[in-house]
Amino acid sequence: MMDGLDDSPDLLSEEGEKSQRSVSVDLTDNSLVVDISDALSEKEKVKFTVHTRTTMKEFEKSEYSVVRQHEEFVWLHDAYVENENYAGILIPPAPPKPDFEASREKLGKLSEGEGSMTKEEFTRMKQELEAEYLAIFKKTVAMHEIFLCRIAAHPSLRTDSNFKVFLVYENELNVRGKNKKELLSGFFKNITKSADEALILSGQKDTDDFFEHEKSFITEYHSRIKDATGKSDKFTKTHRQCADDCLTIARNLQSLATIEYSIGSSHQSQFDRMLLKVHDTLEKIRKLMSRVSSDEDLKLSDLLRYYMRDTQACKDLLYRRARAMANYETANKELDKARAKGKNVNQAEKNQVETREKFEKLSEVGKQELTEFKGRRVTAFRKNLIELGELEVKHSKAIVQVLKGCLTAIEQS
Repeated sequence: MMDGLDDSPDLLSEEGEKSQRSVSVDLTDNSLVVDISDALSEKEKVKFTVHTRTTMKEFEKSEYSVVRQHEEFVWLHDAYVENENYAGILIPPAPPKPDFEASREKLGKLSEGEGSMTKEEFTRMKQELEAEYLAIFKKTVAMHEIFLCRIAAHPSLRTDSNFKVFLVYENELNVRGKNKKELLSGFFKNITKSADEALILSGQKDTDDFFEHEKSFITEYHSRIKDATGKSDKFTKTHRQCADDCLTIARNLQSLATIEYSIGSSHQSQFDRMLLKVHDTLEKIRKLMSRVSSDEDLKLSDLLRYYMRDTQACKDLLYRRARAMANYETANKELDKARAKGKNVNQAEKNQVETREKFEKLSEVGKQELTEFKGRRVTAFRKNLIELGELEVKHSKAIVQVLKGCLTAIEQS
């Protein structure tokens, strides 16, 4: 365990990280296996050690190990999105940016208030904050690994030259973040795209029943899962607050039970002993409720958040197809005009063929991608909800046992 979040880097082992994954990726093809074997958290950045094992002939060696930072993951994601060859593919969402500022701020405030706490209270609070930080750290690593595993498992994405460079190039990729001008340009571009997307997806009638259904479903599903993510976060936060309330009540009971000692009493009354027993019970319940909150965050909130971003990737795919269909329709109109005027017919025919082929290929690949997304989504939700239910039952039984033990002890005292 680290001594301080601000000063000490944190090393995460492969075994410890894998226990925290909330979204699994099943690999049936072991010819290219990628994982993050460990990661080092420094004050301003996280360095991920990406380990690759492969039997693919495109690679010169069977194993590679390189160090990558978050910006390089974003660069790889953007390279796929900007490549028209992958327009029909559901590009895995980029992993979220590591953010440990809140945990570090809490530890800073804890250090400032150290003088007003007992040594035991300070140690306990520090351990809890370090555990919170480590949980966030593990989830951050897991999301970056899942992104790579999704790519490595995809028959087309795994052969991309940029992905190979990402996996084998031993030095830094020297990928820079976007400057203010690029960020502003991207902001306005996203606004334009969102308006264009809303117009196309809502107003364009698709002749393919499959895509017409998917367009309606994905739009509604994304809205609902976004709402569910927000509610799940509030639910988890409330559960965590209940655990904190148990701690507050336990401390007050302990103070009440020991107040007579502070004014010179030499013995402990039966009532005092009962209060201390309830204090111990609430401490145990607080730990169990904290575990419940962590499990809900890991198995439900993280799952919803991931598929909210994955569903947005589905919307992006549908937008690219809708745009390709609009281009094809425009090419047909331009061809009709060229034939009517008897000018530039060959060029118009060539353009019409290219847009048609692009649209048909995108549609074929996109249909397969969206079908696989549905199966993957259902499997992930079924798995996580079953596991969450089992954990909830386990923790509830443990809380009941703790309460029964407390009542028994009070009755016998």
